[in-house]
Amino acid sequence: MLKLAFVTIITVFTAFFAIDLKKTEKQPSPVEETAEKNYQTYCAGCHGGKMDAFVDRKWKYGNTKENLYKSIKTGYADGGMPAFEKSFSDKEIKDLADYILKGIKNVDRYTSSEKPLSDTFKTEESTVKLVNVFSGAKVPWGIAFLPDQKMLVTDRSGELYLVNENKQSEKVLGVPEVRASGQGGLMDVVLHPDFAKNNIIYLSYSKPKEGDSKMQTTAILKAVLKGNQLENAKDIFVAEPYSTTRHHYGSRLVFGKDGYLYFSVGERGNEKGNPQNIKNDLGKVHRIKDDGSIPADNPFANKSEGQKTIYSYGHRNPQGMALNPYTGELWSNEHGPRGGDEINIHVKGANYGWPVVSYGINYNGTTFTELTTKPGIEAPIHYWIPSIAPSGMAFVNSKIYKGWEGNLMVGSLRFEYLNRCVIKNKKVVKEELLFKNIGRVREVRMAPDGYLYIGVEGKGVFKIVPVS
Repeated sequence: MLKLAFVTIITVFTAFFAIDLKKTEKQPSPVEETAEKNYQTYCAGCHGGKMDAFVDRKWKYGNTKENLYKSIKTGYADGGMPAFEKSFSDKEIKDLADYILKGIKNVDRYTSSEKPLSDTFKTEESTVKLVNVFSGAKVPWGIAFLPDQKMLVTDRSGELYLVNENKQSEKVLGVPEVRASGQGGLMDVVLHPDFAKNNIIYLSYSKPKEGDSKMQTTAILKAVLKGNQLENAKDIFVAEPYSTTRHHYGSRLVFGKDGYLYFSVGERGNEKGNPQNIKNDLGKVHRIKDDGSIPADNPFANKSEGQKTIYSYGHRNPQGMALNPYTGELWSNEHGPRGGDEINIHVKGANYGWPVVSYGINYNGTTFTELTTKPGIEAPIHYWIPSIAPSGMAFVNSKIYKGWEGNLMVGSLRFEYLNRCVIKNKKVVKEELLFKNIGRVREVRMAPDGYLYIGVEGKGVFKIVPVS
């Protein structure tokens, strides 16, 4: 029993800091365990049980060991921080400060003030160059590659661009009206699996409600691309209900191996009313046929309750989706609150827990749930504390990149880099932070020619080219 309890403690500690145990091979000392226990007993009531999320903040009284020691020992009565000099010995206060400093160090590894000095970057595996192939979009939200070496690039402002291999571009006409405000606008784009024959594309966008300037929702449009013109454009999905909020639209589009279209719809900022409510479309991943009709084996297709298009629910705001080319599974990344961004593998009919379970806390530092797991809820295969604000994701299924084959690439909006995730047995076992401070990486796509492309806000679309 003692051995089992010890192993459990090690497992929890490792997950808590997202440490690569195989790499560090370091177990928490009794001192560290005591400090963690003291934090949970005395600090978690105000600051939340997830210390790594708590430390992701601006420190009013400083965050050095000396600052933390003083704050814990004597407190700041006017700021609501009590003194713990009668509860802890000086050694216990110092140990608790060291424990908190470990969390701060985890946050600090994502931050840097240094800007890239060139377009060439040395990575752990090789040296690569970022080649700008299109700079016309301010917020390049989605990228799709055409058979004739051209690509489609959406700009959140509402423009759709057709870009050729010589970086020349033209605007595509016939794009629907979008509500380009907040996080909304023209978002993702994907080709029909048989595009070479039918020229059909799909767009996700924030659709304004007719006759109401305050309401909008996520919609999916199907159209035929002829030259630089969209024809026969038609909405095949409009999420209900419309909302006055202008964030958490979701909006990634992926065709599965089954030929069906999967897409995400965020909970629009209403975590209490939407993601766990199967009677509406918000906070869900949906699955439809290419014409918008319902697959017969959708989880709620033959039930009296539940939206027929739902594939999974309990989501916050999935802004990255990709089909695993090796297993055929649908993967996604999802924005958590303050901490708790996730990577999920989608299971038909599964509940992903938001906001019943989460590894994050509220933006104001309060806790909305102490649960990170619960029976009947699908757990993420990986989570980030602090939040990196993930957006865009792609599996590397090309031998062009030495050591990257099979890796999962995820864009970070908050920390402005590309996250390389090494996957083994459906777990992230290692991460590398690429191109730090390049800009908000909104989109990540693998092209048919085997090259990776990223969309960076304010800078455009880049092709990642190995140089050694």
